[in-house]
Amino acid sequence: MIHADRTVHRRNDVPNADLGLRIPSRYRHDWMLFADWCTAADHNPIPAAAETLALFLHEHPAAVATQRRRLSAINAVHTDHGYPAPGRTEAVRRHLDAARASRLDRLGRLLVQRAVELPSAGWPSGLFGRRDALLLVLAATGMSFVDITRLRRRDLRLHGNTLVVTTRAGERVRLPPDSETGDNPAAEIYRRWAEIQTFLDQHPGTHLLRHHLTDPIEIVTDPLEAEQARQPLLCPIDRWGHLPHAQSMTPQSVSMLVRAHLSGQTPVRRALPVPPQGDIHTSVEPNVVLDSSYYERGAAARRRDYESLADLAAVFGEIEARVDELLTVLEGL
Repeated sequence: MIHADRTVHRRNDVPNADLGLRIPSRYRHDWMLFADWCTAADHNPIPAAAETLALFLHEHPAAVATQRRRLSAINAVHTDHGYPAPGRTEAVRRHLDAARASRLDRLGRLLVQRAVELPSAGWPSGLFGRRDALLLVLAATGMSFVDITRLRRRDLRLHGNTLVVTTRAGERVRLPPDSETGDNPAAEIYRRWAEIQTFLDQHPGTHLLRHHLTDPIEIVTDPLEAEQARQPLLCPIDRWGHLPHAQSMTPQSVSMLVRAHLSGQTPVRRALPVPPQGDIHTSVEPNVVLDSSYYERGAAARRRDYESLADLAAVFGEIEARVDELLTVLEGL
């Protein structure tokens, strides 16, 4: 957002009359190249989408140092005018570093493979499996662990069979289906976790959830309410399967889980047997009939105790007297 009350300008700033911007002289050449290309290609130069910047770099090949200089100029103009820097997104980083992009692509395929292998049914294995699978899919995109923990339920959407993730910074990550098979494991993994959250919206608590994970029922998905939309996408799960909706996972816990899944050292959570719902009932004790002498026996016991303890006060009196005598002797020593 351009702040209208911003009146402090640098001496070497050059105004961009078309956009009402003031561009530092050292950035003017690279910025004008980008702005002219955006005008010709019918793109917005500011705020520029990450996809726009990546396309610009692709259509203007140059040495890595030159591309980085262009990137610095575009980022600086954005941040100087109150916009997030589009060049700090994962898509642009991959474009500038081919080796990094290749390494992340291989890692991403491995993470998705691990996610597909996780259980989606059973208690509590299915619950942990569904959450961790989505976590691995998001990590496969190259998103930072901090960005993953900042995601809210409203930030993921399905457009057809394409999963679209919008980060807090506004970057959009698209996970399309396979071009040959049309399958999209990322979309299916997201649906499974969203189903858990929808179920808990309608049936809070884990009692019914564990039955759903062993004997699923059809769930009607309604649009998210405002409070639900603001809830963290991924939340911690305790050993009993409780999920605090308002609490997000920490970047450290996400990092540990990703590393554990990659190394095959995740804790084994075996599916526990869940009793059928019909077998779960509250037992009611039958009425107890007391015999006629019940109260008489109780009263007799109290009388005996009273009589046997009647001389207890005298005993305590003797003890106190003896203590006083001993204290007198000790004081005289």
